[in-house]
Amino acid sequence: MTPILLAVTLLLIVTFGYMSVCAASPFGTCRKCNGFGFAVTTDRKGRPKRGKTCRRCRGHGKRIRAGRWLYNRAARTYRAGTDTPRPEGTR
Repeated sequence: MTPILLAVTLLLIVTFGYMSVCAASPFGTCRKCNGFGFAVTTDRKGRPKRGKTCRRCRGHGKRIRAGRWLYNRAARTYRAGTDTPRPEGTR
């Protein structure tokens, strides 16, 4: 197997794997708050306490995956349609 064919095959496997993850689980944990929904801070004694609500996930602890976001955007654009000119005589 040539190196280029191997690289293309590996890239396709990774792409289809990520697509299946996005289809099966469109939401992933927020990387900023680690899925807690808030920042963990410590009080003066060193004990952990709840901090402010995470602005990135708005306190849910889950964020939509990048691939799912792109799919949703493409599907929304497709459903909305485009104003392309049609050939004469067709409706």
